Amino acid sequence: MVKLTMIARVTDGLPLVEGLDDHRDLQDAEFYKQQVKALFKNLSKGQNEPSRMSIETGRVCYLTMCDRAYPKKLAFQYLEDLKNEFERVNGIQIETAARPYAFIKFDTFIQKTKKLYQDTHTQRNIAKLNDELYEVHQIMTRNVQEVLGVGEKLDQVSQMSSRLTSESRIYADKARDLNRQALIRKWAPVAIVLGVVILLFWS
Repeated sequence: MVKLTMIARVTDGLPLVEGLDDHRDLQDAEFYKQQVKALFKNLSKGQNEPSRMSIETGRVCYLTMCDRAYPKKLAFQYLEDLKNEFERVNGIQIETAARPYAFIKFDTFIQKTKKLYQDTHTQRNIAKLNDELYEVHQIMTRNVQEVLGVGEKLDQVSQMSSRLTSESRIYADKARDLNRQALIRKWAPVAIVLGVVILLFWS
């Protein structure tokens, strides 16, 4: 469940919009708001902890706080929807905003969008999660096929290696035979002449 949403300018940490709620379902709402504002200030100074958060550099930071069990994919999709609409409606005014919460009217869109994302079991949100699962499945299938392809290539290399080994043995045997025949051709006439000479001496 989406609890808190804030949008701020990264360059100076100026809060641009806050999703207005009575926060009855959120204990210590003010404490969390202060933490979010401190985070925006740190981002504006370039101080962040990459190991603890995902930050994409840009002019605006979109932040939401959800229940721990809320699917991350839906939280990011929720922020993506806010980003697209906020930049479409207020894009050219972002840099010139001089006071905090200058785009408070955007809260109406935040509330409508938040209602769409509140229940993770709605058909729309299940479809988004299924799309994500399908994408992951496609990537895994592609990876498995690539691994199998590599396995097949390794098998082919192994077969070629075996073939080369057996062919090199055949080549070595033929080379030995050719050497033997060359020796016979070279020394056979000499041996015959010597044999004839020896026979003549004996007789």
